[in-house]
Amino acid sequence: MVIRLRVALAGLVSLGFAAPAVAHHAFAAEYDVNKVVTVTGIITKVDWMNPHARFYVDGTDEKGTKLTWNFELASINSLRRHGWTRDSLKIGDKVTVKAYMARESSDLGKANADQVTLANGRQVFAGSSVNAQ
Repeated sequence: MVIRLRVALAGLVSLGFAAPAVAHHAFAAEYDVNKVVTVTGIITKVDWMNPHARFYVDGTDEKGTKLTWNFELASINSLRRHGWTRDSLKIGDKVTVKAYMARESSDLGKANADQVTLANGRQVFAGSSVNAQ
């Protein structure tokens, strides 16, 4: 009986450690470095939150496909270290984004932003974790 209780307790403890690992994904698990896309369009939404900031663009890729794109950025702390603020991207801004598409075909329009070019031509660090893989 005591052994079963210890095994059950050990299992619960290990689940507690596994949950955070599942919550934060590795780049290679979710995005494909060989599926690069460039999208130009208008920002429709910005989510300034951890673990990754996100922004959404009604845009067209280089093949002419129109879609609402969901771009993942770095963590807020990383973006702030590179000069970003909550207002760096605004709804209505025109941008061009070079990004890595999601591995799952069902996630069409989901990508990890690598490079963001603002309407004035300035390129900003997007915080892609591609180099951390």
